[in-house]
Amino acid sequence: MIQEFQIRVVPQVAHSTENIAQYIAKDKGIDARTIHQVRVLRRSIDARQRTIFVNLTVRVYINEVPQDDAYVPTHYPDVSGRPQVVVVGEGPGGLFASLRLIELGLRPIVLERGKDVRERKIDLANITKTQQVDPESNYCFGEGGAGAYSDGKLYTRSKKRGNVDKILNVFCQHGASTAILADAHPHIGTDKLPRVIENMRLQILKSGGEVHFQTKMTSLLTDHDTVIGVEAVNLATGAEETYRGPVILATGHSARDIYRYFNEAKIEIEPKGIAMGVRLEHPSMLIDQIQYHNRQGRGDYLPAAEYSYVAQAEGRGVYSFCMCPGGFVIPAATGPEQIVVNGMSPANRGTKWSNSGMVVEIHPEDIAQIEKDGTKAMDKADGPLDNLCVMRLQEKLERDCWLQGNRQQTAPAQRMADFVNNRLSFDLPKSSYAPGLISSPLHFWMPKFITTRLQQGFREFGKRSHGFLTNEAVMIATETRTSSPVRILRDRDTLQHVRLRGLFPCGEGAGYAGGIVSAGMDGERCAEMAREYVDSL
Repeated sequence: MIQEFQIRVVPQVAHSTENIAQYIAKDKGIDARTIHQVRVLRRSIDARQRTIFVNLTVRVYINEVPQDDAYVPTHYPDVSGRPQVVVVGEGPGGLFASLRLIELGLRPIVLERGKDVRERKIDLANITKTQQVDPESNYCFGEGGAGAYSDGKLYTRSKKRGNVDKILNVFCQHGASTAILADAHPHIGTDKLPRVIENMRLQILKSGGEVHFQTKMTSLLTDHDTVIGVEAVNLATGAEETYRGPVILATGHSARDIYRYFNEAKIEIEPKGIAMGVRLEHPSMLIDQIQYHNRQGRGDYLPAAEYSYVAQAEGRGVYSFCMCPGGFVIPAATGPEQIVVNGMSPANRGTKWSNSGMVVEIHPEDIAQIEKDGTKAMDKADGPLDNLCVMRLQEKLERDCWLQGNRQQTAPAQRMADFVNNRLSFDLPKSSYAPGLISSPLHFWMPKFITTRLQQGFREFGKRSHGFLTNEAVMIATETRTSSPVRILRDRDTLQHVRLRGLFPCGEGAGYAGGIVSAGMDGERCAEMAREYVDSL
């Protein structure tokens, strides 16, 4: 007999399936000797009260041989010789688009401007060693995209956009822990995700697809109002190359050259709202103490604590973003004269620090006000508020940050309470940010539109959680790559560009996703629409 139960237990019971089996046997009056296996289907932590509980949905095999159904596998046929679709970008949008194309009997030709996920590691290490950023291989560009080395969080609120369970099962099929199918906030871990991504690429190749690294799209090939392929350059050899077929464009939120190309070619795009601010880092023990209401922190049976904050300040949202418990702050610039920070966590979330983005919502119409304020965030010479106005704000803030940071990857930083009280920090706490920090008055040189709202938000968060607003926490500038500053316009029904047939703008870079899972779902949808398009030819 197989039965499912919903139980509410203390963390020590939830820590192992053996403990769960003993609890169920006693609670449900079942002979423990007849329980052959317990499988956790859903897991969430309730830390709202001082006594912490774990809510579990479990499947219990009673006098039953456990089924080999930990995840639902997908069949990938051989698509050699089948019609091909060009997929530009091998982040989550491109990867899931490619695998879905194979499912549907089409052959993906994947172009990735960066290096494979293993070679990327060398370039990432060099950012700290040399203070230099390879503009084609960094934390944003390369196999796996921005998510490969920035945490691998799989939580999404975009559950109506596609099949979340399908995305998670595909990850499991390629090597991710099946725990992601149960956890309320699933997370693979920066140390585990690269191998999973590599396995996904190997499946594409095994099925007859192609993957071309260091191959950068330079322009679209068109026939009147139809996209028939792309022109690209091989960055290793300098050779120009042509790839033909309908195009799924999944270049990620930092491919600014693509946005400039579209703007200059008058291919329909529009500015998109974004959120910008800082990366806030606390000692992980402090966050554990606050969230778990215990001076001893998480104890032996709880994971590093997470938090989520949101407030309204002068008509704009202030909120935490991409929270990384037990993680690192990393340098995420994609070119020279930029400082950009992001966060990541290993699978065990075991470092001494916890961080998150703390950002302020910015709409395209806010750009004029930011300029009017006379801050250093925008130069009036930058031009009118056109399609790239939000991107220019990103670029200007990142360069200002670089200038403050000794013109290297050393990041300007300020203690949290000092920032709220407009004081310079004379020293800084130890940080996980490897290139180093330099004390800087963020409240003075960052745009007032951002700083005044962050100060209001921090005061509100400090009232909700005693101890959160503290000088033990450090703010590291600047968090600007929360999402795409541009939306590439597409038809709602066909997912094709509003004017160019055969072009499918996809994922975060096109402005239609916000994270690994939502980008993966959008990639699958674009692949399905590409299948319909190919069938119509």
